[in-house]
Amino acid sequence: MKIVLSGANGYIAQNLIRELKVSNHEIVTIGRNELYDIPDLTEKISGSDVVIHLAGAPILCRWTKTNKAEILKSRTESTRNIIRVINQIPETKRPQTFISASAIGIYAPGIPHSEESALFSDDFVGKVVRQWEHSSVELTGSIRKIIFRIGLVLGREAKTMRQLLPVFKLGLGGRLGSGKQPFPFVHIDDVARAFLWAIQNPESSGIYNLVAPQNITNAQFTKDLSKILHRPALFSVPEFVLKIVYGEASSLLLQSPVVDPERLLNSGFKFNYPDIQSCLTEIIQ
Repeated sequence: MKIVLSGANGYIAQNLIRELKVSNHEIVTIGRNELYDIPDLTEKISGSDVVIHLAGAPILCRWTKTNKAEILKSRTESTRNIIRVINQIPETKRPQTFISASAIGIYAPGIPHSEESALFSDDFVGKVVRQWEHSSVELTGSIRKIIFRIGLVLGREAKTMRQLLPVFKLGLGGRLGSGKQPFPFVHIDDVARAFLWAIQNPESSGIYNLVAPQNITNAQFTKDLSKILHRPALFSVPEFVLKIVYGEASSLLLQSPVVDPERLLNSGFKFNYPDIQSCLTEIIQ
């Protein structure tokens, strides 16, 4: 298959591209500027089988007015442009599948959610994700659409792990805030495999929560990581410190929803790393 992919420099995309190449798919990448150039975008997408949209500005930063605008634009305007192009391409040259990244930040924090949940967060992230998903609503009905609401992605080269491992190896690791907040995670290998599964299974469509089946807290993550590293984790980062560093964006670290991958499990998808122990063991070893 010819697969067109945006956000090719991102962590998820780099791992997905490797998975797709193993399966002998042809990969065409969309540059950041090309997402806003309709003629270039049309040339890239025309004649493809699948479009995967992963582009989006980093969200864990101080939410200044400028950063907020870029976070929203990079997700919504780029999506609308892709949908506009797909709809305008002659049917014989249209891709048959559109797959988009999304985020579990759409859900209200602290309570359980399956894909059926309509209890959405009303904070900045929740509003961004809702607009992000709505940006593809005008996709023509003949095209199969899959949206993955992705949790915190863990892997050896994931930014989260690269920042945490040196600290924990020194015995200076600890929970964030109270540590009671949910910690919905997923291993990068399972993320890439889920996208490949969606491509290969024509009956898949709609919204899927892409998180590991095990529900844990930040404190549990801290405990298991320190145990695997054989290091103590006696410290904690107080809530007020995170608020000083990240401002409003500290909510990303201090509150999360409880998320279940109900539709993926019911569809027969098997997670290679269904719990935090197997996930961290693979990463450390």
